[in-house]
Amino acid sequence: MVSAQSETLLELGELLRQARLAAGLTQEQVADLAGISRPRYRDIETGIAAARATTLMNVSRALGLEMMLVPQAMVPAVRALMRPHDDDDLPAFVSQPD
Repeated sequence: MVSAQSETLLELGELLRQARLAAGLTQEQVADLAGISRPRYRDIETGIAAARATTLMNVSRALGLEMMLVPQAMVPAVRALMRPHDDDDLPAFVSQPD
């Protein structure tokens, strides 16, 4: 069974990998821009290792992203805004009762 922390690290790493590929950058380039070693970046991207908040901020900025703290209740709205839009006239998100 995978721990919640391991699952979170894997999910974060996959998001970083997708952002890196979308930006057309190599692991080496991201690591250089973030001021860390390529093996360290690889470990973060593959979910093998956790990283300090400052390291994640530097990696995010190297990828042209900005980290934010979002209240959990707003996560569905944020995800909806990040979805590709189509002309279906549906609301951006539907609140879910706690």
